Amino acid sequence: VQLVESGGGLVQAGSSLRLSCAVSGSTFSINPMGWYRQAPGKQRELVATISSGGDTTVYADSVKGRFTISRRNARNTMYLQMNSLKPEDTAVYYCNRHSTVPWGWGQGTQVTVSS
Repeated sequence: VQLVESGGGLVQAGSSLRLSCAVSGSTFSINPMGWYRQAPGKQRELVATISSGGDTTVYADSVKGRFTISRRNARNTMYLQMNSLKPEDTAVYYCNRHSTVPWGWGQGTQVTVSS
């Protein structure tokens, strides 16, 4: 399985970005998925998760009400819509399955929010 994240960039506080995660292989649709992020000097943290069918989502308190996770199983793709971005959202964002045994990590996509 290969994970390719895209859509990051440098934006001002209050702006929006939409991240995409393309997953190779045929097992995407049966796996719950998650978006993770890692800020400089900090551990990777879970931002949001989505069930295999897309009907259940869970968010970290820090992004609740601002971020929306979604997926299109027919396209092996997951998304993270990020609104009202804050400087503390600055991090490298990764996608992976939400499991105790994640797939190999992709390169991530950098999100930088200036104040």
